[in-house]
Amino acid sequence: MFNIQNPHIYPESIASEVNLALSYFPQLKETSITFKFKSDIKKSTMQAQPDFKSLLKPRAKRKYFIFISEKFKISGQEFKTINVPIEVLIGWLGHELGHILDYQHRGKFNMIWFGIKYLYLEKHIVEAERAADTFAVNQGMEDYILKTKNFILDHADIDENYKKRIKRYYLSPEEIMEIVQER
Repeated sequence: MFNIQNPHIYPESIASEVNLALSYFPQLKETSITFKFKSDIKKSTMQAQPDFKSLLKPRAKRKYFIFISEKFKISGQEFKTINVPIEVLIGWLGHELGHILDYQHRGKFNMIWFGIKYLYLEKHIVEAERAADTFAVNQGMEDYILKTKNFILDHADIDENYKKRIKRYYLSPEEIMEIVQER
């Protein structure tokens, strides 16, 4: 999983999905990213963040994590994240890689300020999530991002509050198609 030519660490169970998502982001080829399952991530299925110790290093030497919730709930029933359709998992990964692409261009103080705003300002959450979607779509991942959105929005058993969160914070399918047409 990690060697000098490949700075990406990931569970073997999602190796093909991670590698396919990464293939859309050639600029992250040299970036250290660890994909890691966590037992629970509040309000999310996945979460991208820098390794905070690496913020002290030059941008090119930063390390990042993509945390993946082991499970999520649909109508009170728990499902394993790795059991969602492959295209949906790839779309989620692509969105998180969009965050990392965004983070790479930020200085350390900007990243710290970004994190603080994300924790406390809903308006900033909307900006950050829409930016990550936009980065992923601009990398050519629109089919996967759309499949992920449609999986959530069209799934009758997914909690309405989660659907409302998706609609409030992320690009809509129509906005994604506008970006594709402008590309």
